Parts: sequence; C-alpha cells; structure tokens
Amino acid sequence: MKSVFLLQNQDKLLLNKHGEWVDGREVASLFRTAHRDEALNQMVEVNTKDYTLRIKLLQCPVNERGQPQPRAEDLPPLMAGGASAANDDSGAAAADTAATATTGQESRPGDSATA
Repeated sequence: MKSVFLLQNQDKLLLNKHGEWVDGREVASLFRTAHRDEALNQMVEVNTKDYTLRIKLLQCPVNERGQPQPRAEDLPPLMAGGASAANDDSGAAAADTAATATTGQESRPGDSATA
C-alpha cells in the first residue's frame, strides 16, 4: 500500500500547501510527499520561520485518489461544540443582566430609591 509523509506540529495540526497549519479534515489541501527526504527539507524550512514549533513527520496511507488518510487519533479534536456553547452561555448571562436592569428588581449600591 502506498503512503505519504505529512508534517504535524505539537498541536496536532497539519501543514497545508499554502504553509498554514490546519486541522487536516480537508485532505486535498494538505502538504504531502511520497519521499521522506523532501518532507524533512520542508520541515527544516518551516521550522526556520518559527523555531518554537515542534514538527514531526507523519506517515499515512493514501486512498484510491492518492489523498492522504490520517488516522483519527492523529487529528486534533473537533471544536465546533465548544465555541457555540461558550457563546450561548455569555448570551444567556447578558440577557439575564438586561432583564434585571429593565425590571429594576435589583438595587445597585449608590442608587437612591425615590418614590
């Protein structure tokens, strides 16, 4: 079975053809090469731009169209649920604050209650 080499950083992100680190779900856009020495050369080039990266070579099989098929454990976890949940919580807190301010049920320090 044929295999290719991908570049992966310490956050499990994969290098794409544009030199950007992506989650690897779109396999057609990933940088890949069948030759280990080419992958090592690219690794050195990328590492010279940002020396804080910890890059490793990831060897993975290809599908019938020649696209890499990384294993699920080699990809970073999906973050779709976490971002929307955080926005929902802050939206609910803002709505509660706005409701309290308009109804006047809570008294604030320094405010004088005049009837």
